[in-house]
Amino acid sequence: MSLTVCKFGGSSLADGNNITRVTEIVKSDPARRFVVVSAPGKRYSGDIKVTDMLYECYKESKEKGNCSAAFEKIRRRFYSIVEELGMDTFFDIGKILDETEREIESRKSADFTASRGEYLNARVVAAKMGLPFIDAKDIIFFDKNGQFDEARSYPLIAEKLEKCEGAVIPGFYGTDAEGNIKTFSRGGSDISGSIVARAVNADLYENWTDVSGFLACDPRIVEHPQKIEIISFKELRELSYMGANVLHADSIFPVRKGDIPIKIKNTFRPEDAGTLILPSKKYVKHGNIVTGIAGKKDFTVIYLEKSMMNSEIGFARKVLSVLERRGICFEHMPSGIDTLSLVIESKYFADGSLDSLLKELSEAVQPDYIHALENIALVATVGHGMASNIGTSARLFKALSDAGINIRMIDQGSSEINIIVGIDNDDYEKCVRAIYREFFS
Repeated sequence: MSLTVCKFGGSSLADGNNITRVTEIVKSDPARRFVVVSAPGKRYSGDIKVTDMLYECYKESKEKGNCSAAFEKIRRRFYSIVEELGMDTFFDIGKILDETEREIESRKSADFTASRGEYLNARVVAAKMGLPFIDAKDIIFFDKNGQFDEARSYPLIAEKLEKCEGAVIPGFYGTDAEGNIKTFSRGGSDISGSIVARAVNADLYENWTDVSGFLACDPRIVEHPQKIEIISFKELRELSYMGANVLHADSIFPVRKGDIPIKIKNTFRPEDAGTLILPSKKYVKHGNIVTGIAGKKDFTVIYLEKSMMNSEIGFARKVLSVLERRGICFEHMPSGIDTLSLVIESKYFADGSLDSLLKELSEAVQPDYIHALENIALVATVGHGMASNIGTSARLFKALSDAGINIRMIDQGSSEINIIVGIDNDDYEKCVRAIYREFFS
């Protein structure tokens, strides 16, 4: 029998009615044996996610020594969920909440506090589904550098779960090298689900959310864009990195290594096909030349020019060493024979440090010319079909020219599945619409 690991997001588990719907989804397919859950999300516009409530608990606990006022909101939320599920007569959520509040106040750890939303929700969901609860702290570990510890975690997860017909596991956290609770970055339950899928060698990893898969571009920019039915891991990685946020970008890696497909599904429309994400070796090019368009605003491009740069050994190393000393990551580094550009998120210069960086770079490599271009947006056009179709770049650049968009930078990855253009922030939406019209209309 095939094996599916399911991960359900916060919107899918926001209240008791949603948890009932999730229970029906899981029980409708015997292959769905292992369920990874997020903390309850927003029930309506203006509502507060439980994880955000927990950060308030941590803040209050640090300032006042206790978190009774902030935790009362969490208490009411979970009492409401249990009551909606009709479990209040036999499931003692109060005892679990009391213990959780005491631990938050005694530990005074941001990671531990934030993790309790997933912990509490997993306890509730496990009771509702009649499945064992397995705490992530006992099977998911981080090394001394704070990185996920594959060598320790995968065997433990496999050993623990092979004894179960099914189980519910909280996402988002594990245990660090010192035995303390440590969380992934926000949205990290996607990563937890992917890790569990890899550990049990699942046939499919289902990620259930509140949308019916990936769209070809942002629906806030293009009205009713096409849905992507099938996409490769490589294409997904490019689109996720550039801002397509249905799935946490880092969650791809565990299942990618195990060649496990991902299916994005809609909890509120389970009949919808969703988007199937395939390992590249199983992916067959089909449909449009372009699979999707994504982008981000607010970058700074630092342009350096120096004659004979190409023959100066260590030039790029010296440039990147300056960024390393300042703790700055770069997004792209397009280069020519005598030129090099650094594309950096503008957030690094919110403290006004751009001028001092330019000065340090000048001292390090003595360029003939150095200049910073601010307020730049990056737009990525992604698709396996681009490499094998003559004239794709010409169509892209003509579409932008016809739309009156000035291209400030061009970068094409060596994989030939994406072309990234740098444009003014003000042209971002117009750029996405122009590319979409050219390749999808």
